[in-house]
Formats: sequence, structure tokens, C-alpha cells
Amino acid sequence: MFVPGMYREPEAQWIFELMRRNPLALLMTNGTDADGPFGTHLPVIPDPGLPAEESTDLTGMTLLGHMNRGNPQWKALRPGMPAVLSFAGPHGYVSPALYPPVPAAPTWNYTAAQVRGVLEPIESAEETLSVVRSTAGALEADFGYGWDMAESIGHFRKILPAVGAFRFTVTRAAAIFKLSQEQSSETRERVCRNFQETPGRHREVADYMSRLAEAK
Repeated sequence: MFVPGMYREPEAQWIFELMRRNPLALLMTNGTDADGPFGTHLPVIPDPGLPAEESTDLTGMTLLGHMNRGNPQWKALRPGMPAVLSFAGPHGYVSPALYPPVPAAPTWNYTAAQVRGVLEPIESAEETLSVVRSTAGALEADFGYGWDMAESIGHFRKILPAVGAFRFTVTRAAAIFKLSQEQSSETRERVCRNFQETPGRHREVADYMSRLAEAK
């Protein structure tokens, strides 16, 4: 992942935070010459059973994910296979109308994280169930409404034959927070105010821009 110096995260925990707030990742692995690379969008969470390594680049952290066993990508997975997980954070279009009255090009402010690592498919039914339960619990806690999964465990067991779970051990992590750092402070403030007034994810980008200004 190419990250110019000005767009790097100001603090290490920004990468972990982005992953937690945007858990729908794109898992990318190599396929055969005939199939080409594989990519699947799926929810990914930190393994709640293991402490995260105290590392500035998240090296050693274990992540959990799952997909449909009917997915050709699942069938091609092998223990120890290298893989990439890409997480897309808040983003928004920046119009040159927000810049001073000089020739300029439009751009896109965005945030994203990418982790490389080693993947281990899980074959045990009980371990797969644990991944499903952990994922449901983590996502409900962060994005849900207090749903209690206790009465659904039986249903989880029924669908397990179709679920392919895996562990992902991070070997390298990078993130980009492209938030108008190349512009003057006055232009950044103008873009931030515009994003704050724009519905949707623009407001989340504005929050990052405000935090970045405070971190300097």
C-alpha cells in the first residue's frame, strides 16, 4: 500500500480504530492461473480470545473472519497462505470550488487500512461456531440494538456446514488518511466545514479532519 508521508496516521491506534469501525473488509488471495486473484467482502474482527500485540504496526494481531464454503476462494485457501485484508473508511469527493480561485483539480479525501498476513482455514465445527458467535457479538455490540444471540445458537449450528471460518495473523499493516494535508490550513478548514454540512459519510471524514488538526 503506497502511503505518502503526509498521509500517514498521526497515532498508531488510528489504524486499529479504523478497522473496528469499518469491519467489512475485502479479503484478497492468489488463485490459479486460470482463476486469477480472488476477492471477497466479509466481516473481520480482532480475535477476542487473544491479547493484541502492543505493536505500532499491529504485527502479530490475530483477526477472525468467515465466508460461504461454496465460495471458490474458500476452496482455494491453504494453511499458511499469504493474504491481504483491505478496510475502507470514510471518504468523500472534494470539489475545486472549495479551493482558492486558481486552476485546480478535483480530488477525493479518504481513509483506508490494509493488512498483510498469513491465513489459516478453520475446519473444527466448534471453532467455527466460536468465530460466528464472536463475530455476531462484536458487531452487535458496535452497531446493533442489544440483540441477545442465546436463542439463535441452535440456528448457528444448523448453518455451520456452509460456513468457512479462518484466522488471519497480521505480519504488516499500513493505513492512509488523505485529508487535504497538501492544502493550506485555510483551505483545509473550508473543506472540513463543507463536509460537516454534507449528509452521509462526509461528516465522518470531517471528524477525522478535525482530529488531525488537533493532533498536530
